[in-house]
Amino acid sequence: MRNRLAAVLLLLALGAPAVCQARVRITVDLSNQTMDVDASGGSYSWPISSARDGYVTPRGTYGVQSLQTMHYSKKYHNSPMPHSIFFNGGFAIHGTYDLANLGRPASHGCVRISPANAATLYELVREEGATIHIIGDASNATYVRDVEPREASPAAPRQTAARPQRVAAAPVAAQNDNPLALIFGFSAPSEPAAQPKPRGRR
Repeated sequence: MRNRLAAVLLLLALGAPAVCQARVRITVDLSNQTMDVDASGGSYSWPISSARDGYVTPRGTYGVQSLQTMHYSKKYHNSPMPHSIFFNGGFAIHGTYDLANLGRPASHGCVRISPANAATLYELVREEGATIHIIGDASNATYVRDVEPREASPAAPRQTAARPQRVAAAPVAAQNDNPLALIFGFSAPSEPAAQPKPRGRR
């Protein structure tokens, strides 16, 4: 009986990692500044900003160290980092309000995504856990630009030049066979139409 109980406990212990295994797979590609997310509920692809010149985003495979709904960077002027997913010390995936720079390197090392996408990812990771893979090389990158709509003021409507209006030529009848009018394109002064002569009584 004891041997059976020990065997059952051993099987449960061996099966536990499979139950607790992370189901969200996050792949950050520094070469094209994108993030691909595969979760149980679907897949996503988003533009990111990684480290700009002079800074580094570490490559490798990481687990999730901590989650913070809102973090403020003590190192960088108390900058807000909404929905932070920390994976390597002070490095995190988090939302950014600098939407204009998504799709190219712009951060101090963190992986930035839009606030809406950060909130979505945060909930997925909180519910399922995650493995984070960071690959590629931002120094030789083909960046994604304007993938995500900007949440700033709407773009001004494009101005199109007004098409020149064609001026209708004067009717031929109004030119009255005036040679100057035919050459230079102006109409001769119109003459009053001849009135019919009254017929006399017979």
